[in-house]
Amino acid sequence: MKKFLAMALALVMLLGLAACGSKTEPAADGSAAEAVTPSDDAFVVGICQLVQHEALDAATQGFKDALIEAFGEDGVVFDEQNAAGDPATCSTICDGFVTEGVDLILANATPALQAAATATDTIPVLGTSITEYGVALDLDNFNGVVGTNVSGTSDLAPLDEQAKMVTELCPDAKTVGILYCASEANSVYQAEVVKSELEAAGLTVNVYTFSDSNDVAAVTGTACDECDALYIPTDNTAASCTEAINNVAQPAGVPIIAGEEGLCKGCGIATLSISYYELGVATGEMAAKILKGEANVAEMEIGYDPNPVKKYNPELVEALGVTIPDDYTAIEG
Repeated sequence: MKKFLAMALALVMLLGLAACGSKTEPAADGSAAEAVTPSDDAFVVGICQLVQHEALDAATQGFKDALIEAFGEDGVVFDEQNAAGDPATCSTICDGFVTEGVDLILANATPALQAAATATDTIPVLGTSITEYGVALDLDNFNGVVGTNVSGTSDLAPLDEQAKMVTELCPDAKTVGILYCASEANSVYQAEVVKSELEAAGLTVNVYTFSDSNDVAAVTGTACDECDALYIPTDNTAASCTEAINNVAQPAGVPIIAGEEGLCKGCGIATLSISYYELGVATGEMAAKILKGEANVAEMEIGYDPNPVKKYNPELVEALGVTIPDDYTAIEG
């Protein structure tokens, strides 16, 4: 009855009525594990996460916690799958969700969102950890509402303020490198905005891109040789390779301003960051409204974290001898 009412009130969820087979609960590593059969009243939610790292993991957990809070442990079943950083695998996962007839898809990171939006135009799709939906979905004149079966939340922190952190914390820097994965559209967008802001402040900006995790260390080495400081936007490949980046940048004495807390914790001195867990919670609350028939995904505005926080990495700050202003909060752990 719960599912019928929600489907009747939201036409974009019609395929969800087909959900009648067995689903899978995730194993500890995020891969699909043993099949489970949900009860007739349980919603089935497919989760496609691009890669396993701290920020995306937190968003997924927040999303799940919010839905369990809304429907109880027995009211929702999660088919959680991880693409291990491969966009093509995202497509395979999302196509599988459509075949299964899940009630809603969470797409965690831009390639996952792109795959889900391609796979279905009827099942509700909510993105999270997406920087800019207009860029991700190639939308002209995007105004905050996608207008299709897609909505969600954005992890975009104010880029102009992140750029100011470079000059605030690295006042002697003359040349700044921007480092990111060229295949991540949202990273490209962030890099362009920050580059413009830094150049307006009178700095020379060099852009360095890597294609995947295999060339991260080599590209980071080149950037450190040529720059006084680095900026890394919210980039999933970089976030999964922070150890490799730090192993090059810290010995070189090159400070990194990071686009989010997970990156900063691994290789940065500071960030203006959001809470990915709370972002996931907000996305889960959106999902609950859709599944209850209280909201139409096509009319839902993209959500943002209104309270980004300046944070710093105590270990790297000390190692590099960087002075941190009083309005920054230390990253714990």
